[in-house]
Amino acid sequence: MIMIKLILKSAGVVIILYSIMCLFLYIFQEKIIFHPQKLNKNHQFKFSGNFEEINTLTKDGFILNSLLFKSGKSKGLIFYLHGNAGSLENWGEIALVYTALGYDLFMPDYRGYGKSEGTISTEQQIHDDVQLLYNKMKEKYGENKIIVLGYSIGTGPAAKLTADNNPKLLILQAPYYSLPDIMKQSFPIIPTFLLKYKFENYKYLQKCTAPVVIFHGNKDEVIYYGSSLKLKEENSKIRLITLKNQGHNGMSDNKEYRKALQKLLTRKIHRFCYDYTTIYLLSAR
Repeated sequence: MIMIKLILKSAGVVIILYSIMCLFLYIFQEKIIFHPQKLNKNHQFKFSGNFEEINTLTKDGFILNSLLFKSGKSKGLIFYLHGNAGSLENWGEIALVYTALGYDLFMPDYRGYGKSEGTISTEQQIHDDVQLLYNKMKEKYGENKIIVLGYSIGTGPAAKLTADNNPKLLILQAPYYSLPDIMKQSFPIIPTFLLKYKFENYKYLQKCTAPVVIFHGNKDEVIYYGSSLKLKEENSKIRLITLKNQGHNGMSDNKEYRKALQKLLTRKIHRFCYDYTTIYLLSAR
């Protein structure tokens, strides 16, 4: 009888601790998912090349800060949605990778990042902000000249944006299948219904009419490589380019990525299938 009481008491303690942990994760999930670097409003960006700072007012009265890097004789625009940490102060350093290929690069900071105002509180808020900025870029560039590119956490908003619009191409760097899927991999004991941010890439990509290309390192320690394999398996139209021995960070510095990107952006869309298959086979050897 005493043993039963001890077991029940222990079970009760475990349940209470588990409930507290789940409540903590639910309340503080924004702090767990998003890691912004804040910048002073008077901060001056110092990047090589030609660029301009753009501020956009959201419907609910917050200013989103973005940078537009110019390539000179532009072939079009790359609309780049960056990862979950840092700000334009560090993400802007990759701009030359894309402007060197003849494309302008537009890169916004999400709410609470860099000089952007407000804080992230819902997934829909992110999608609405991204759509607002995309609409603004459509005033300068035709959609047939816009390439949407998302990295890591930015792949969800990028895929949703492409599903809802008609850009020329969607490029995803290290995408997840969905955030609940990542949670199952990292925290299998936590129920996924607690997650407010779903970012269901597998659903968005099914609705995309634009060509979709995925770059993913097979040594990614943050978003497991199998995420992209599952996305590819469910959608035969997706072209998956595997970067051998590439981890999660530093993809833009990867020589194979740059080589594949150059081929990708200098080929016409109707030749994508052949080119991607070739690149994948070379990188997988």
